[in-house]
Amino acid sequence: MESGPVVLVTTHDGTKDNIMTISWTMVMDFTPVFAITTGEWNHSFAALRKHRECVIAIPTVDLLDKVVGIGTCSGADTDKFAKFKLTPVPAQFVRPPLIKECLANIECKVIDIVKKHNIVVLEAVAAYLDTARKEKRTVHAVGDGTFIVDGRKIDRKAMMASRLPSGLC
Repeated sequence: MESGPVVLVTTHDGTKDNIMTISWTMVMDFTPVFAITTGEWNHSFAALRKHRECVIAIPTVDLLDKVVGIGTCSGADTDKFAKFKLTPVPAQFVRPPLIKECLANIECKVIDIVKKHNIVVLEAVAAYLDTARKEKRTVHAVGDGTFIVDGRKIDRKAMMASRLPSGLC
């Protein structure tokens, strides 16, 4: 079973920015509430817990090697923006930066941390989409070092209209 796409999450610890790769994400409802899972083992977790804000940046398949590289080193001793040649862009409502090279960025506030399961619940406060970006396919982790790339979309909005919030149909 697979949740959402692999994402990059930026944090700021009061001194420096960091990026972590997260392969478990979840949309909580038709509201701007999301969840990610991480914990004490991750250098960025302390910044999430203390400052209670982040940016979810959604990379596309052309960034996959950078995404994997980010996930295999630690922000404790690595400037990941510099190492992976990514551009931090100031956010409007949170201190962690957006990532220019990503398809979309979502500024978030931490609204809950479910310690038992290492789930961080986030509320979006702003979102940005790079509509000029040619590559739009996201990647999904299978769990064994392999990934699936988004493919063809199949539209069933009309069939689901009674269940979708107004404005989505």
